[in-house]
Amino acid sequence: MSKNIIILQHIDIETPGYILDLMHQDNFNLTTIELDQGEKIPSNLDQFDGMFCMGGPMDTWMEKDYPWLLDEKKKIGEFVLDLEKPYLGFCLGCQLLGEVLGGDVVKSSPPEIGILDITMHNDYFNDHLFGDFQNKIKALQWHSYEVQNLETISNITLLGSSPTTKYQIFKYKNHAYGIQFHIEIKSNTVSQWACVPEYENALEESLGKGALYKFDKIAQENMKNMNFNAENLYNNFKKLL
Repeated sequence: MSKNIIILQHIDIETPGYILDLMHQDNFNLTTIELDQGEKIPSNLDQFDGMFCMGGPMDTWMEKDYPWLLDEKKKIGEFVLDLEKPYLGFCLGCQLLGEVLGGDVVKSSPPEIGILDITMHNDYFNDHLFGDFQNKIKALQWHSYEVQNLETISNITLLGSSPTTKYQIFKYKNHAYGIQFHIEIKSNTVSQWACVPEYENALEESLGKGALYKFDKIAQENMKNMNFNAENLYNNFKKLL
């Protein structure tokens, strides 16, 4: 039976990427909302089986510049807290989930950009989505903000961290997941995103001028394994729908 998925996008080049291709193969019914272009999230969210919330060049606190963030946070809360339906949030989508749940989104020190290690926590193997992952994986990072202060909030489980970012993977109950890194990337992701001024500036500030070629080369070298992890995540996520 085909599933109905809503995808919240904040810039047209940040799609579910490799996972989007897999959803097309499964003939899922996809509703994409381009929030940065003024499209509105439907009021009847109960019609959707799952929600994807993608990354973007803005930050969660920029509500004056991007007033639609207010409605987006409200709708994420409705979907996750009230309807308790499956949610996957990547990068900005991870941070939005963290804020909706009562955490803080703060500036990363330092920013994380590159192909870096994620280490799973001890009980991750019991998780529905990540239980069959290796205990350490390579992932593409490209963020300057992160979620913090979820420790005292009920029903949140920390699943994975990097050396500088604690909440790389967390979940609320067993249906809503925040993923700070970009598991959804494809072979053209780095070169596409480098065309976004905010991303290009963050890249050069962190890795120096001319870093794009090296970054893209390392991404290509790890692409097979990263796509394998994305497909694994997707296949496990389908079981929640």
